[in-house]
This record gives sequence, structure tokens and C-alpha cells, in this order.
Amino acid sequence: MPKSVKVLQNADALSWALLLLLSLIWGSSFILIKKSLVIFGPGEVGALRIASAAIALAPIAIRHLSRLSSRHKRLLLLIGFVGSFIPAFLFAKAQTRLDSSITGILNALTPSFVVVMGALFFSQKFTRQNATGLIISFAGSVLLILAGNSGKLGDINFYALFVIAATICYGINLNVIKVYLPDLKPVTITAVSLLFVFPLALVFLLGFTSFTEKISQPGGGEALFYVCLLGVVGTSFALILFNKLVQLTSPMFTSFVTYLIPIVAVIWGVIDGESLFPVHYLAMATIITGVFIANRRRKKIISVKQ
Repeated sequence: MPKSVKVLQNADALSWALLLLLSLIWGSSFILIKKSLVIFGPGEVGALRIASAAIALAPIAIRHLSRLSSRHKRLLLLIGFVGSFIPAFLFAKAQTRLDSSITGILNALTPSFVVVMGALFFSQKFTRQNATGLIISFAGSVLLILAGNSGKLGDINFYALFVIAATICYGINLNVIKVYLPDLKPVTITAVSLLFVFPLALVFLLGFTSFTEKISQPGGGEALFYVCLLGVVGTSFALILFNKLVQLTSPMFTSFVTYLIPIVAVIWGVIDGESLFPVHYLAMATIITGVFIANRRRKKIISVKQ
């Protein structure tokens, strides 16, 4: 076998391994939030998640901080709030009344809101195909809201709106990065933006919560482990994997993670005893179908004159 072919095969195998590992990590985030909420309040979970992720990436952030301009720093502060701080609190709040599996399904709306926010505020192109996909995915999210945890239509669970708000934040965040920070590496963006919001998370934890007392409670150490795992592995380590995946593959291949995350979240939910009904699976299929249509890139037809 030629050496070049072997190298390509190894790269392909590594790409699939990274994709599956990343899907497992991000798909497991919702069950980790659920386990953390057994002891900690939603605010504590959100702040601890930010603090642990920021500490893990602090060496990288400090190393790159002096090289950044004032403009970079202002934008990274915004990204820290919109892309990390606010969503961390919203997801934790949502899961006080929402199963982890349903939260994972709704998280699949993120690529759709990247398109919507891009069209509304960042002069990005919005096509009929985008509109069709968005309508379908939103129909699936409305179905989840109407069904709630019981699977009965009419049992409305408005806590799903917290997840939708978080995906809107992600949509804004990714557009800001794409439009205004193409000159910075993703790992720098994440590390420094987390460092900027870390003091606020720390002030909230030390000044407005009793999380230190809860750690000494039965199960407190276990809950702390879950939330730190969420921050360190689910944010810091996952970012490194994602950056590597982007380098090795195409945007289309990388986007597959969007469709695998809800599946992993549902599997964890079922293992943990959550009840999913046919309407939930229908909603998940509807959302994923809509996201696929909205983000599918049409192949260019190249005509060759002879």
C-alpha cells in the first residue's frame, strides 16, 4: 500500500474517532448538569462550570492575553458573556424542570439560530432553503414545548424557552467570531473569553451562594466532580478536539456532531430512567431534519465545454 494512501486512511480514521468522542462529550453535558443539580442550585452549577473551564484554560489565556488589542479584548468579553456565561446559567435553569434528554434535543437548534442571527444582524445570506429548514426545526421545538416531560400535548413546559434562549446566544456568539475575529485561533478565543468572565463567576459563587457548605453534604463531592467534569472536559478538552477536527475535515463533516449530540443525550436520559414518548422522538426527528435542510450546502454544478 502506498504511503500516501495509508496516511489518508489514518487521517480518516482519526476524524471519525474525534467526531464520535466529541459527540459523546457534548452529548453527555446534559446528564452531567442533571447530576450536578441534585446538590447545587442552577446558578451554582452555571458559575462552577464557568470557573472550572476558565481555570483549566488559564495558562493558555494568560500566555495570549498580552498579544491582543483593545478591540480583541472588548469582543472577547462580549463572547465570554454571550457564548459561555449566560448559556451556562440558562441550561442549568432549564434542567430544573426539563429532562436532560429533551434539553439535548433542543440544543440541536443551535445551527439554525446561527443562520437566523447571521441574517438579522450580520448581513449573512438567507435563502429559501434556510427558511424551509428553520420552519421545520421550529415546528419540532414547539412540539417539544407543547408535549413537556409527560409526552401529552397541552402539558406545556415553558422551561424549554431557556434552552432556546441559550441556542440564540450561541447563534450570536458564532457570528461575532466569524465576522469580527477571523484572525484569532478558536482556542485563544475560548480561553481568554472564559478568563474575562471568570471573576464574575467567582464573585457570584463566593458572595451570593453557599456552595462551599453544600460540598460537605452527602453527595456534595460527587456533584462537584460532575460539574467540574462538565467545565473541564465538556468545554476545555472538547474545544481542543473540535479544533483538531476542523483542521482535518470539511465544515460539512464537522457539522455531523450537531446530529449526534441529541442521540447521545437521549441515550443517557433513557439510561438514567427518563421517560421518552413517541412525540419526543417525532420532535427530535423534525428538529434534526430542519437543521439539516437549513444548513445543507448545495453542490455546485460545473459544466465542462469540450
